[in-house]
Formats: sequence, C-alpha cells, structure tokens
Amino acid sequence: MSQTLSMYQSVGASAFSNMACQMAPYFSTITPQISVLAPGRAEVHVPFRKEITNHLASVHAIALCNAAELAGGMMTEVSIPAGARWIPKGMTVEYLAKAKSDVHAIADGSAIDWATPGDKVVSVDIFDEAGSKVFNARITMNVKLA
Repeated sequence: MSQTLSMYQSVGASAFSNMACQMAPYFSTITPQISVLAPGRAEVHVPFRKEITNHLASVHAIALCNAAELAGGMMTEVSIPAGARWIPKGMTVEYLAKAKSDVHAIADGSAIDWATPGDKVVSVDIFDEAGSKVFNARITMNVKLA
C-alpha cells in the first residue's frame, strides 16, 4: 500500500484533505474534500462558494480544472507501484454545462496499466449536485518507474 493511501486511511478524509492543501496550497482555493481514495479511483467534493464563481454565477472553469487535477493526481499517486514517480504532462477539458452547485470530481483509473512506465491518460468527470455531468478532463500523467 502506498504511503499516501496509508496516511489517508489513518487520519481520515477531512484531515488528509487539509494536509493535501498544505502540501500544494493552490488546491485550498476550492476547499476540497477527498471523499474516496483507492488504487484506480479518487473522488473529490468541492462546495459551491462565491469565491470560486465566475461572472455567470457558476463554478469557474479553472476551479473545475483544479478539482480534476487534484482527483486525477491523488488517484495516480495511490495507483502507481512503490518507488514510481509521476507528473502531469497535459490536460484536455470539456465544459459541458454550467455548475451552479457543489461539484463532485471522479477520477477513474481502473482500466489503466499502472505497472508500466510512460504516459497514462486519466479521465476525470465532474458532476453537479443533480448528478449532471458538467465537465470532463483527460489528464496525461507521465509515470516513471523506479
């Protein structure tokens, strides 16, 4: 089990989410809660707040990107083999609808071969409170094995 996953399980979702924001302070702008973290899956809840809205009173595009990167990165971190490293290499996004509520980012890496090095494309979908998909990201993660 990865050290990150072990820490998540030992301190709990709320404390771990705060620690993640201390390690990478920019994530704190969306006040995320990492609600699920397991190899091949991560889920991040982002509460709707005025501070992350745009001129249309919906969640700002970059706040959605921030949630996607956090979910995709955390899922990658706990999915790669021990001693491996990763870095995001690129991200393609689609804005599908205005997000006017809390949002929920789901990174699914269950079909990715994490045992080999190279570029891995991680899909992250973001849903509003009604369950409508409002955003999709495809994040290329470059994985280097130890």
